[in-house]
Amino acid sequence: MVLDVETTGLDARRDALLAIAAVALYRDGDRLRLLPADSFDVRLAHHAAAIDRGNILLHGIGVGEQRTGVDPAEALRDFHTWAAGAPRLGFHVSFDRQVIERAQRSVPGSRASAAAWIDIAVLARAVGPRVQGRALDDWLDHYGIPCLRRHDAAADTLATAELLLRLWPLLRKSGARDAAALARLERDAAWLGVR
Repeated sequence: MVLDVETTGLDARRDALLAIAAVALYRDGDRLRLLPADSFDVRLAHHAAAIDRGNILLHGIGVGEQRTGVDPAEALRDFHTWAAGAPRLGFHVSFDRQVIERAQRSVPGSRASAAAWIDIAVLARAVGPRVQGRALDDWLDHYGIPCLRRHDAAADTLATAELLLRLWPLLRKSGARDAAALARLERDAAWLGVR
């Protein structure tokens, strides 16, 4: 599955989780298929006394939506149930992982998933064409992939999944035919400094 989060800022150790979106991917022989109907999208309640209005302009999750979102414990349980043991892929996914795992630690009885976390940014640089820049926007522009609304977890998730689909033939040529092989390729590329 491919996922993305929205937060109250860019500090994974401090800022609150506001939204999680994910979409399922399935292997069909040598092909990879995106199933938008098998997706997850939730806005979490955030009750801080001071909500950063500048951040709202970035992700579009307004004050009212932040205050009336789903209880974080419930949202995280629902995500854990939906995702089960599926590998979690995302663009610069270490941020998403830190934010989700930190939020899960605040929920009594919750544990981090043992599922693999795989960074599509590393995979793209390992097998993809030379692209100027390191941001998701640079890769989307290169492949002509539209994103309905950047910095919206659901829209970013779909665009990132489309990027993975475009990279899939190159990943397969590199021997990455399943999640374990993708994780190995990502680890090897990171070890070689492809970050």
